[in-house]
Amino acid sequence: MLTTINKTGSLLFAMAFLFAPVSHAANLYRYTNAEGVTVVDYQVPAEYVGKGYEVLNMEGIVIQVVPRELTEEEKKVQNAQQQLEAAANAEQQRLKEWDESLLLRYSTVADIEAARERALRDLRIRLSILKGNKRSLKQQVESYQAQAADLERSGQQVDVARLKAIEDIQREIETTDRSIQDRSQEIDDVSAAFQKDIERFEMLHEVVELRQTLLTRQHAEEAAREKGAAEAAAEARGAVAN
Repeated sequence: MLTTINKTGSLLFAMAFLFAPVSHAANLYRYTNAEGVTVVDYQVPAEYVGKGYEVLNMEGIVIQVVPRELTEEEKKVQNAQQQLEAAANAEQQRLKEWDESLLLRYSTVADIEAARERALRDLRIRLSILKGNKRSLKQQVESYQAQAADLERSGQQVDVARLKAIEDIQREIETTDRSIQDRSQEIDDVSAAFQKDIERFEMLHEVVELRQTLLTRQHAEEAAREKGAAEAAAEARGAVAN
């Protein structure tokens, strides 16, 4: 240990640097020990590292401050704050990219509505095809079932191939039903997404119009000031001439 600092600490601290061996490391470390005494040494004992310390050069100037180690509770609070900040930054970036995309793709709300109708039209066509396929499959099943019923009424056994065909078509109907549900949900999602685009674009448009109004007002005020200054200068020149 090189020295401690108390009421006469400044003198001891100065002497420590004056008589410090040249062979030691260039930096010194200042920390507080268990007794609350400030200590300057060439190293920080392991049990005090977590409490924080300062790194000094050979002139006694602080060149680095190592903060104390956080408690578990403080770490939790810090992590929560960092997560909130990260979420806020991510949301800000998302909105920025969304706004840039809207202003790049559309000029008016009518443009967004037209794009929505194009997207929905394609999805509705696919949905209509799926529903048509389902009707066709149901007709096939009903036909096979009617044939099986006729065979049973006539005392004949329904052949395995016919029963398997009914099962296969019924599975295909179930698959088609899931596809219909997916397409219907996609239509709802796309419609909702375009509605959000419209609402966001309208808000952006209001902001753009407000900015343009403020800029126009600012330019008008600047022009009025310049005109007033020019008229005042002209009057001054006229007065001097008279």
